[in-house]
This record gives sequence, structure tokens and C-alpha cells, in this order.
Amino acid sequence: MSRGFVKEEDQEEAPFIPPRAALPAGVINYVTPRGHKHLLEEREALETERKNLDISSDKEKRHAQAVLDGKLNLLNERIQSARVLNPHEQPKSEVRFGATVEFKTLSGNSDATQKIFTIVGVDEADIKHQKIAFLAPLARALTGKKVGETAQVQMAGKQQELEILKIYYE
Repeated sequence: MSRGFVKEEDQEEAPFIPPRAALPAGVINYVTPRGHKHLLEEREALETERKNLDISSDKEKRHAQAVLDGKLNLLNERIQSARVLNPHEQPKSEVRFGATVEFKTLSGNSDATQKIFTIVGVDEADIKHQKIAFLAPLARALTGKKVGETAQVQMAGKQQELEILKIYYE
């Protein structure tokens, strides 16, 4: 049937499915064991939410199911591509995936304060909790460094030199 014979109110707009954190094509999806557990818990919560949808309107229910199905599809792709790296198996003397790194700014910034970040997977990254994705410029600059070594990174529009003070794995 031609679209000209369909009522406007019967036409449904495709739902917006929020994208997951960016993971460039060809990049391995590293996750910590804790991050993998959270992905599985997220899937369980979405499946439960989908099962327990309590919407009387068919149109609203179809829309809500489509959104949840889209989120589940993206999440399942992420879980299937996950490669779990245990931070305890990393070399303790250098910054690697899963490391918590304490460093200070030596140049390029007027406040030479110390900062602490943990390098995690893209789905685990949360700047409010001092967790940065392994793909972030800061994480890439710190990776492979040892205590006492320096790293150069472009942050806040300036080239900054950072000194590694402490490395540990939780």
C-alpha cells in the first residue's frame, strides 16, 4: 500500500537508541573483571525491564520494547567482543591496563597538583570516579611508564609533562 493511504497518527518514528561509549573499529574491547561483571548485570537489568514492561498503549509498548531491544543488541555486541584482562596479571612495575596511577604535573600547568586515575575499559570509564578509558590520550601517554619516568600529553590545550609517582593494581 502506498504511504499516501496511511494515517499520520499510525506512522511511528524509529526510536532513538543511545550509543555506547566509543570503541573505534579494530580496537580490542579490553575490560576488567569488575567491568565485565557490570556489563552482565546491565544486561540482566535490561532483560528484566523488558520482561516487566507495564504499558497499556500498544504504540508506547512497541516503542519501549524497540528501545530496550536496541540497547540490548548494542550491549550484547559489547559483551561478545569483551576481552577480560585481570589487572593482577599485569607487570606491577609499569603502567598497564587496570593500573591505578598517581602522578603530578611538572610543566604546562600552573597547579602542580597530584592526580590519581585508574585505566579501565571504555564502558567502565567514569571521570567522576577517576577512571579513564585505555584509549584516552592521558592513559595512552602513561601506559608503559614506570615510577619516576615522565610522560608528555596534550591536556587542557597545553602540552604537559607528567611524572609517575606511584603505580598499583587493586
